[in-house]
Amino acid sequence: MATGQIFSRNTQALFYNYKQLPIQRMLDFDFLCGLETPSVAGIINPGSEGFQKLFFGQEEIAIPVHSMIEAACSAHPTADVFINFASFRSAAASSMSALKQPTIRVVAIIAEGVPESDTKQLIAYARANNKVLIGPATVGGIQAGAFKIGDTAGTIDNIIQCKLYRPGSVGFVSKSGGMSNELYNTIARVTDGIYEGIAIGGDVFPGSTLSDHVLRFNNIPQVKMMVVLGELGGRDEYSLVEALKEGKVHKPVVAWVSGTCARLFKSEVQFGHAGAKSGGELESAQAKNQALREAGAVVPTSYEAFETAIKETFEKLVEEGKIAPVPEVEPPQIPEDLKSAIKSGKVRAPTHIISTISDDRGDEPCYAGVPMSTIIQRGYGVGDVISLLWFKRSLPRYCTQFIEICVMLCADHGPCVSGAHNTIVTARAGKDLVSSLVSGLLTIGPRFGGAIDDAARYFKDACDRGLTPYEFVEGMKKKGIRVPGIGHRIKSRDNRDKRVELLQQYAHTHFPSVKYMGYAVQVEAYTLSKANNLVLNVDGAIGSLFLDLLAGSGMFSKQEIDEIVEIGYLNGLFVLARSIGLIGHTFDQKRLKQPLYRHPWEDVLYTK
Repeated sequence: MATGQIFSRNTQALFYNYKQLPIQRMLDFDFLCGLETPSVAGIINPGSEGFQKLFFGQEEIAIPVHSMIEAACSAHPTADVFINFASFRSAAASSMSALKQPTIRVVAIIAEGVPESDTKQLIAYARANNKVLIGPATVGGIQAGAFKIGDTAGTIDNIIQCKLYRPGSVGFVSKSGGMSNELYNTIARVTDGIYEGIAIGGDVFPGSTLSDHVLRFNNIPQVKMMVVLGELGGRDEYSLVEALKEGKVHKPVVAWVSGTCARLFKSEVQFGHAGAKSGGELESAQAKNQALREAGAVVPTSYEAFETAIKETFEKLVEEGKIAPVPEVEPPQIPEDLKSAIKSGKVRAPTHIISTISDDRGDEPCYAGVPMSTIIQRGYGVGDVISLLWFKRSLPRYCTQFIEICVMLCADHGPCVSGAHNTIVTARAGKDLVSSLVSGLLTIGPRFGGAIDDAARYFKDACDRGLTPYEFVEGMKKKGIRVPGIGHRIKSRDNRDKRVELLQQYAHTHFPSVKYMGYAVQVEAYTLSKANNLVLNVDGAIGSLFLDLLAGSGMFSKQEIDEIVEIGYLNGLFVLARSIGLIGHTFDQKRLKQPLYRHPWEDVLYTK
């Protein structure tokens, strides 16, 4: 591996398996370092294509999303780092696919628990093809002031505190990602900061070793000293011991191997990483520290003394003139996300939508303040849910049952009415459920099913003003307006609509008052004197009875009742009910595999 620098200020990466936070952290780091181009060139999200919106400083940018690794590499040939956030189940396959792309030089595998046999194959392929593999089980790496992988170094506050927005003189390598953050801070306190830091990962078989990166740092002129943090278990540190003994490393190395406390335990202990388990004396932290010390590395007597050893080594290099002080720069201010700024009380922002009927922010959704669990536990029905979401209150049971009866009675009226006919024709044209449903719903209006609100409005106005049925009907006639809720194509005085009778029977039994229905019946008596088919239809029955429900329940003011009728609540009841039937007609035509409908010639009057 050796060679030298693997990242620069021009490095661009492809990010596999979209994760918003680590990508945004990379972009924030780019902005902090004064980069002109975002380091994330593209995102690979299997099964998805398009763009993802993220922030680059204060500017919102769109990063391309690709479904295939090959397509992403082809679209972004300058991106040579592959950051793999896939799970341990699929990380190996996607990483191997990336390694085989000619444009990819570095692959970082974040997942831990990748099968060891798969990891060995990845390592063999990477080494055979002169590519760098970081991980598995890694947080990644960072070149100060230039490029970072995913969540490396944590938050922007930590990055600023560790002076990672500009390059220092220290090359750092560790197995642990969490301890990397700790050491970045330590190194920033006692030196001019790091130049590059790598966490190789804590699995038994890391894709690259501690010595791989130390030898690489040795070839980077800007790196003046190296800090190494190993851990008990495995023999990776001994490759560094050999490199030191053979004189391959010409710069000071300050090292410490964690896990010296393992000897205090009576039995063998598995520490956090899969590889952090001593397999004998040679793999103990004490043995490794001693070997590194004997090979020429600066090894303190304890972790507590690690910081002092780093400081003394750095100061010696400064005294020798090998390190020139790094001029401090003021990093730009990263704009705070609106969500976090609002949460911390720093800003206030207007909302874009107002909702008073439901709330999904808690542990469970609420309808008009009633938790979902309460709705189920109390055995609420569809009528109760409608009362909560439409009227924002829990109506008495007789009211919600009436709503359910209306829904049941209006669900369908056969295949010949205009709405059902439209839905059937659309379904037979091969259209989907929503298209078929909507084509039927669009026929609902003043002439079909949409007269409930008008019936309620006109009946209420006439009744409240004390008009006789004669005055009401004749007054409407003078205005050229048909009386809504009166008249039917096939029903008559001698063939009453059974739905109307059922609604009237229920109201007489359960409603405290049927004032408006009584008025509608008086109007019907007058209109039947004019024509046999001018009966009270289901629209008129529902419209007048709903007025009685609203007024008789005592839960609505006059203003609220007027608003309900004006907005169109009652037509909404017909739309809801008839949707059930229209959906049924769609399924019926699909199930019967009916062909495209064509209207017969004999049913058309062709005329000039």
